[in-house]
Amino acid sequence: MTVDSTAARKPRRSSGGKRAAAKKTAAKSAQPDLVQLLTPEGKRVEHPEYSIDPTPDELRGLYRDMVLTRRFDAEATALQRQGELGLWASLLGQEAAQIGSGRATREDDYVFPTYREHGVAWCRGVDPVNLLGMFRGVNHGGWDPNTNNFQLYTIVIGSQALHATGYAMGVTKDGADSAVIAYFGDGASSQGDVAEAFTFSAVYNAPVVFFCQNNQWAISEPTEKQTRVPLYQRAQGFGFPGVRVDGNDVLACLAVTRAALERARRGEGPTLVEAFTYRMGAHTTSDDPTKYRRDEEREAWEAKDPIQRLRAYLESEKLADDTFFTELEDESEKLGKHVREAVRAMPDPDMMAIFENVYADGSALVDEERAQFAAYQASFADGEAK
Repeated sequence: MTVDSTAARKPRRSSGGKRAAAKKTAAKSAQPDLVQLLTPEGKRVEHPEYSIDPTPDELRGLYRDMVLTRRFDAEATALQRQGELGLWASLLGQEAAQIGSGRATREDDYVFPTYREHGVAWCRGVDPVNLLGMFRGVNHGGWDPNTNNFQLYTIVIGSQALHATGYAMGVTKDGADSAVIAYFGDGASSQGDVAEAFTFSAVYNAPVVFFCQNNQWAISEPTEKQTRVPLYQRAQGFGFPGVRVDGNDVLACLAVTRAALERARRGEGPTLVEAFTYRMGAHTTSDDPTKYRRDEEREAWEAKDPIQRLRAYLESEKLADDTFFTELEDESEKLGKHVREAVRAMPDPDMMAIFENVYADGSALVDEERAQFAAYQASFADGEAK
């Protein structure tokens, strides 16, 4: 038996050194393997399976989408703090995941969102003001889902995955070549509804894309307490492919989602896309993230900001000048003003409307309750309960 003399001369590593090396190895292996086309520094990179070649106009359009979506989101958060909205769920940090995937859809595709897909709604042409009616408490949604093929916001965690699967099964029966996309978060991936949706979509080969925005926190519960494997790998157990994409890279999100939707349209069944991103703000305005996560974690993700990385690319490639950014800033301010004024001008709902459309053929009990509430309102001096 021979001995490598070079190896023999190496000093024996201490136990402390071994532990440090093990930690480094673990940290390296913990880094996500994901599809990326634009680095955090704004450098274009290639991927062997996903390619995209957007025009300068398209790149500027994606940047505009993200900037205006963030401005709208910030205005909504401020309105809630001022008492104009009862609650708001911010998308801060998730703009690339939503704009990239939203712009990948076709007009005849159908979208099933959660309550945070403000960027996707923007891509589908839904008036941002309409998103705020429910959070102000003046309506149950504010838009016709079939006008833009964008379903109403879903508060029940995970249920929209089943709705999307059922709709996609119907698309197949109708012989259409459109696709369906369902959005949910990492927390929802632990719900039974999502598992059932995976089962039905796989068995019936439904043309649906499950788009999971893994922002790493299900309110205060981190992802590592929800799963022992990357979320996209769950698809394997149900018999369809999954892919993890850099959720802060708008180009990668566009390319991966477009490919998944095209696969669905070809009749090849569902795909799970895990957009690895980060929720920069609170879960909702009723949440305080400082209670459960460190400032250092947020600061590390701020360096991966989806808007800044695309701006860096636009500037380095001379695809946008100061005039473009200045005009966009002006447009952003106008959007904020429009949202403020529109929300404050929203009329209060008819208090009696709650009794309408409960039963198709009417109900004696509902009629009795309506009369009791009308009498209660009439008991106030101005004829309206406060």
